Amino acid sequence: MLYHYTDFAAFDGIIRCAELRLNNILNMNDTSEMRLFMNGICKAVVERLLQDGENEKAFMMESFFHKEMEEEFHYSAYAACFSKYRDDAAQWERYGHLGQGVCIAFHKRLMEKMIGGAVSLQTVYYQEDMREHHLVDDFYQLMKETTEFSTMPPALQTLMNEAWVQSAAFKHPSFASEKESRLVVSPFMLHEFAIEPKYHVAVGRIKKYYPLDLNRMCGKLGMHLSDLVVEIIIGPTSSQSIPILQDYLADCGLNVLRHKISLSDCPLRKPTS
Repeated sequence: MLYHYTDFAAFDGIIRCAELRLNNILNMNDTSEMRLFMNGICKAVVERLLQDGENEKAFMMESFFHKEMEEEFHYSAYAACFSKYRDDAAQWERYGHLGQGVCIAFHKRLMEKMIGGAVSLQTVYYQEDMREHHLVDDFYQLMKETTEFSTMPPALQTLMNEAWVQSAAFKHPSFASEKESRLVVSPFMLHEFAIEPKYHVAVGRIKKYYPLDLNRMCGKLGMHLSDLVVEIIIGPTSSQSIPILQDYLADCGLNVLRHKISLSDCPLRKPTS
């Protein structure tokens, strides 16, 4: 299973509207998102070039990466996040509205069948040292073979684009306990992306996101949303009534889910006012 911890407002969007939102990774709680990977690749390539005495090319490499990272918002990936852990205290606190929210368990195998094209399901890796990543060799070999740097070589931009795509799958090691998987899309790579962005207007700011139509995605495989949802877990500090949630599901046309509701066993202390 893949577990998605959230609040009840987002739960309504997923269940009643059958819409899963992919949000900008750069706005998530790990402030090193995407940058960690890009910095790690750059550092590893520069070290190898310096070891070869290629000081000028090492400087060029740093300059290319620095310029790219100034444009990081253009390369933003968008994702919906899941954990491998069921009823986990840290997940409830970070993403489940301090335990007052809800956790939706999705069938991983069915989700893997649903996605494709622009949307991928990625396992997240927690590391800072990128020296063993294949892109380090790719960048290194390209820099060794390149003699003209008046403009960015097309092959270098291609590698940069690949690096940005890969960066969405790496997080700081301090988040390793989350055991995260992500549904990810990188819109900058797609000239014709079938999903149009939407905007959530809150009191304090406007957020951009990409909506996934779960009904359409399930329908392509002859499935229903209720096949994808395995369990609904009410948070450990939530006051949500099970009978009302059951009525809600029935009125959403998802009566079959009313028997998939459970209460969290996590002994998370309720927040004090």
